[in-house]
Amino acid sequence: MENKDIIRKALLFSGLEEEYLVELAEIAVRRPFAKGETLFSEGEKAEGFYLLAAGALKLCKISPDGREKVLHMVHPVETFAEAAFFGDGKYPAEARGVERGEVLFFPRGAFMGLLERNPRFSMNLIASLSLLLRRFARQIEELSFADAPSRLASYLLDLAGRKSTSFQGKTYLELDMRKGELASRLGTVSETLSRTFKKMKDEGIIELDGNKVTIMQMERLKMMAGK
Repeated sequence: MENKDIIRKALLFSGLEEEYLVELAEIAVRRPFAKGETLFSEGEKAEGFYLLAAGALKLCKISPDGREKVLHMVHPVETFAEAAFFGDGKYPAEARGVERGEVLFFPRGAFMGLLERNPRFSMNLIASLSLLLRRFARQIEELSFADAPSRLASYLLDLAGRKSTSFQGKTYLELDMRKGELASRLGTVSETLSRTFKKMKDEGIIELDGNKVTIMQMERLKMMAGK
């Protein structure tokens, strides 16, 4: 797929006129990455930001004792690391490939030049950063007040809203990260996550086969999530 066709699908660039999409496509640099490869590390100087064209990435923090906390899973046509344009100009987390893929990299200098010439960019950037802020605020709220079953239910509902198929009253989806990473993302441990999955399965709310989940009772899942 051409750079321009990928760029026009991103929230950050929605509504831009064709001429600006062309300019963005010209400054974008395609970069493939391997599974497990680190695109940038926490604290590294931000030379630009990214748009995921294919594959999957995770944004995470590493504690001093080596434990990993997954902050967000990045999916195709999502932009990330925009926040590094502000503040101290350093990446606030690490970006690592979950599976092989490719990103579009937007160099800071070239993008700022486009930003200065087109106020629409500024409005879109504010909208994108606001969405990011709401996402992390919701994550903090869930980690602070919700128990593990509620957090897992919320995650499954969010995943179902993004990529799932439905048939005869059942919703089929696949986890977008390993269970150990999911436990970290939900602020719990693998043993607790496994018990929570088992409880949901025993109560007939879901079926589980490896990373494949079938939601059998959507309304009960929503009630568990407090929706």
